[in-house]
Amino acid sequence: MITRRQMLAAAGSASAMLAVDELFAQSPAPQLRNMGGSPAGFGAHSSGGRGGLGAPTRGAAPAGGRGRGPAFDFLEYFHSLGFGVAEGARPASNDPEAIKAFRDKVEQYHMRVIIEGNLRNESALPNFEATVKMAKEAGAISLHLAMTARRYEEFTDFASFKTSFENNQKLIALAEPILRKYQMRLALENHKGWRSAEQAAWLQRLGSEWVGVHFDFGNNVSLCEDPNETLQNLLPYIFGCHIKDMAVEPYEDGFLLSEVPLGEGFLDIKGMVATLQKKDPNMPFDLEMIVRDPLKIPVFTGKYWVTFDDSYSPLPGRDLAHTLELVHNNKPKSPLPHTTGLAPEAYVKLEDDCVARSIDWARKNLSLA
Repeated sequence: MITRRQMLAAAGSASAMLAVDELFAQSPAPQLRNMGGSPAGFGAHSSGGRGGLGAPTRGAAPAGGRGRGPAFDFLEYFHSLGFGVAEGARPASNDPEAIKAFRDKVEQYHMRVIIEGNLRNESALPNFEATVKMAKEAGAISLHLAMTARRYEEFTDFASFKTSFENNQKLIALAEPILRKYQMRLALENHKGWRSAEQAAWLQRLGSEWVGVHFDFGNNVSLCEDPNETLQNLLPYIFGCHIKDMAVEPYEDGFLLSEVPLGEGFLDIKGMVATLQKKDPNMPFDLEMIVRDPLKIPVFTGKYWVTFDDSYSPLPGRDLAHTLELVHNNKPKSPLPHTTGLAPEAYVKLEDDCVARSIDWARKNLSLA
């Protein structure tokens, strides 16, 4: 391949050299091979917002709503952003020709794919197996599965949480032989449902090479965990990540928690990425820059605490104290993002801006190419 220096030498004139300079200035940046996108971080586009970064134009939808247009093409969109990983991309159908066409395009783009799983109860196991089979044939590196909602919002008593957690464990135990049969990995997100020690102990008991973690950098702050503690507890099981930065702010019932562009929050992004890359140099980091109103973490209310039990699911007071210290010591660098009342066009613009700032920061500060 001819180099820029050789082209300049061959050009022979100032005007030709200027033209070559402009050509290289306009060439696309190198692919971020180990960076990807998470669907939740691109809701303004995938849910029907209009415009921005080449997204297909569809009918406007309220921020966070669902449009009625065709399925959003995450593979094309994440490729257009320069990512090397596409979480949430999938073939148009389970038809062999559709799967082959999808796999051919993934390979053409030199990308990797993480396919979303769905497993809510035992009756869903046949459909889950069909998804695992499709993922294997499509060349996916893993499935991603978020099994919980926000624990402190979903449950009003401890017994309900305990039943849910035990059902989660039973479902995955039933799914594990399917994963082993197709040799497909399943990564369970720490999705504000389990503290990291609970999730790690469960995976240790399960003892399967096919079941691990899709590590979210910031979710467990909502469960009064230091992000570095969450990382260390889950590290042996991590297959992939949702990379994000977080900002916090006090409010009357506890604290507010928001995703913010990479480098603009309080997380040690560089240190966490270095730890994960030491475990796996090819670790995928899916950007999840969710643009929404700040989440309310009501740690000063009784409802927040009903799902914690000293013998089964403890949350030590020292962890609460440390989290409140983090909130006190990490004032937001700018006002936390809000989307309530935004027109669809403004919602898309805000998301595009936060995503662009995150990608730019990642290119300058992380080794993901």
